[in-house]
Amino acid sequence: MKAKELDKKFDTGESIIKQLDLSKAIRPNQQQKRVNVDFPLWMIQSLDKEAKRIGVPRQSIIKIWLAERLDKSSTL
Repeated sequence: MKAKELDKKFDTGESIIKQLDLSKAIRPNQQQKRVNVDFPLWMIQSLDKEAKRIGVPRQSIIKIWLAERLDKSSTL
C-alpha cells in the first residue's frame, strides 16, 4: 500500500492496524537503561509507603516523580 492510500484511510477514520508491522514499532526516547541509585533507608520507607498508597511499585513512583520534576525544570 502506498503512503497516500494509508494516509487517506487514516484521515477518514478507517483502521490501518492491519497494514502495520507492530513487531518493529518503537517509541522514540523511551528506550530503557538500567541505573543503580543508593537511597537512605528512610527514603526507601517513604517511597514504599507512598507507592503502596497509590497502588504502584516503588520503581514507578520514582519514575513518575523524576519525570514530573524534569518536566517542571524544562519549563522554567
